Amino acid sequence: MAQTSSSSSSPSLKASSSVTNDFQAVIMALILIVTIGYFLLLIVTPTNMYRQIWTPKIKAHTTNSTYFGAQGRTLLMNTFPLIFIAVLGCVYLHLWKKSNDKNINRVVKKQKLALWKRPIIMKGLGIVSRIELGFFVMFIALLIWTFASYLHIIFPTITPKSVAKSGEKVWEAKLEDSGLRLGLVGNICLTFLFVPVTRGSSVLQVFGLTSEASVKYHIWLGHIVMTLFSAHGICYIIYWAATHQLFEMLKWGKTDISNLAGELSLLSGLVLWIATFPRIRRKMFELFFYTHHFYILFVVFFVFHVGVSYACIMLPGFFLFMVDRFLRFLQSRSNVRLVSARVLPCETLELNFSKTKGLSYTPTSIMFVNVPSISKLQWHPFTITSSSNLEPEKMSIAIKGEGSWSKKLYQMISSPNSVDRLNVSVEGPYGPPSTHFLRHDLLVMVSGGSGITPFISIIRELIHTSESQKCKTPEILLISVFKNSEDLTMLDLLLPISGAPLETCKLGLQIEAFVTREKQPTSTEDKKDLRTIWFKPNPSDKPITPILGQNNWLWLGAIISCSFIIFLISLGVLNRYYIYPIDKNTNDIFSYPIKAVLNMLIICISIVITSSAAFVWNKRQSGTDAKQIQNIEGATPMASPNSWCYNADREMESLPQQSLFQSTNLHFGERPDLKRMLFERKESSVGVLVCGPKKMRHEVANICSSGLASNLHFESISFSW
Repeated sequence: MAQTSSSSSSPSLKASSSVTNDFQAVIMALILIVTIGYFLLLIVTPTNMYRQIWTPKIKAHTTNSTYFGAQGRTLLMNTFPLIFIAVLGCVYLHLWKKSNDKNINRVVKKQKLALWKRPIIMKGLGIVSRIELGFFVMFIALLIWTFASYLHIIFPTITPKSVAKSGEKVWEAKLEDSGLRLGLVGNICLTFLFVPVTRGSSVLQVFGLTSEASVKYHIWLGHIVMTLFSAHGICYIIYWAATHQLFEMLKWGKTDISNLAGELSLLSGLVLWIATFPRIRRKMFELFFYTHHFYILFVVFFVFHVGVSYACIMLPGFFLFMVDRFLRFLQSRSNVRLVSARVLPCETLELNFSKTKGLSYTPTSIMFVNVPSISKLQWHPFTITSSSNLEPEKMSIAIKGEGSWSKKLYQMISSPNSVDRLNVSVEGPYGPPSTHFLRHDLLVMVSGGSGITPFISIIRELIHTSESQKCKTPEILLISVFKNSEDLTMLDLLLPISGAPLETCKLGLQIEAFVTREKQPTSTEDKKDLRTIWFKPNPSDKPITPILGQNNWLWLGAIISCSFIIFLISLGVLNRYYIYPIDKNTNDIFSYPIKAVLNMLIICISIVITSSAAFVWNKRQSGTDAKQIQNIEGATPMASPNSWCYNADREMESLPQQSLFQSTNLHFGERPDLKRMLFERKESSVGVLVCGPKKMRHEVANICSSGLASNLHFESISFSW
């Protein structure tokens, strides 16, 4: 009977999976069509065809609307496409997640676009793939094309005769127009500026990106935006000075461009921009952190400067960022349950949090942490070292005492008079929708110092895969470089606090550990032991739960679509029954700043209402799991915060580390010969992961991109420590 039932269910399962895959393909095709169409629109916008043929037809159908007026055109052409892509992306990711859960043993062996994914080291850009470089060049070409097209159309119309009426010179008129076009080109970059830092973005993940890996795109766009806007401002200041109109700098128009607002926006952006340069950011991180909040002033004054109708061009990216930011705000309002901490002698902590079983995440994910007793405002990202499959009720992060914030935390926990409990809030986790480590025959992980942290989660995940799913896992070669022998204790984190020794699983792990600043091992008398500290439970602390539940992508899609619809309905009612009776679509009577304030207020209210409703609903649904975990903790003695942690601690105390030591080779006073170690691997597919200092990442990238070994597939992993 069992065999009959199994065989009969298998065809239906395959049919269901086939339908899901077909639906996914249709959604992805639609996403690509809309994306291509959106960029084609950007390409034709500066042309005469768009201005003389398309624009009059679009205005004829939108400008006379009593509900949206001229704003309706930019909402339709510029705002709606990206919002639509985001919602479709949510549906796609939900279906992908469901199909991936049903096919957990599926292994992708085919290396698609392997040649285009090879790394290139570009000065100013760092390590980029050929795909990234190609898209970057195309984007720069789009900006150049837009600026050149504008000037090609406008400059021939600027003649001595045309400027004689205004008393200007030809070069002055051309300078003014160039400044205007630089601002228009900058708006294109501003449209995408906030997309890479939207941590829970469906737009990023549907294209296989993560917010952590996309921060470099945000940096590139930020530099381009501020360069163009600075040039825009300088052109106008020179123009006003040359034409004796410096009083224009103080202009705040009621129904026109507000120059003063533009200057305040630019000033806010410049303060923010200066603090982002590496030397300042590294030496004065807190200055960088706090000045980065000037983005609020930058955006608000930008809207006042250009008017809300034109600002809708950059609205979609910022709208999605605001949805994500408010959801993170809701998650961060409650304290989470900090169970224990492992204190390593190398000034490193592993914090272990309680979580619900329903919260799953992928290896290399990150989580943002706030400790109010150190700073109520500072949030710091840390790489998650645990595996949600191997440790279903626990989440761990590793923190090294290097910055001022992390040093204070280490001293607070490691001191003899350690705190018995700690208030902690978190945001996340955030990570890639999937990983493809199983497609390789061998994984070579190269780490420098604290760069080992993302590899801990990968190794733990592969331990679970080899033990539970009964499928072949790749062999692992871990090449770790440390400065001092004390740092070797970080290898202890490879085993979870509740884990089994490596000899009981089928994972093939070889560790090559290099200590560069010591010629020989430290004597055993000088070695400090790893300590585990338990924290007292607090009834108000909650396990970490998924902010939008199990169907988080569907909920996010609902929040984005519903909040945008509420915004459109509210905007239509406002225009029809309040603004239109006064202005009659002339745009010459109703105040631009007041209209901008009303629009921003409606956007905020729509996001707050929908996000809060979804958050409260899912919080109630996940409350049952949280109560079960709290009941388990409450039934155990104070000395052992909960049953599974108590057993884990006893197991950890008696855990034989021989299997880990036997698979580890120690090298003192030398650095690894990475070129030799990588080229001597003859497996058909070798995944090369590197995480560490810039010099190490560039060295590995050069080796993999040399073309001397076609079996090496490079991937640089970012980490937060």
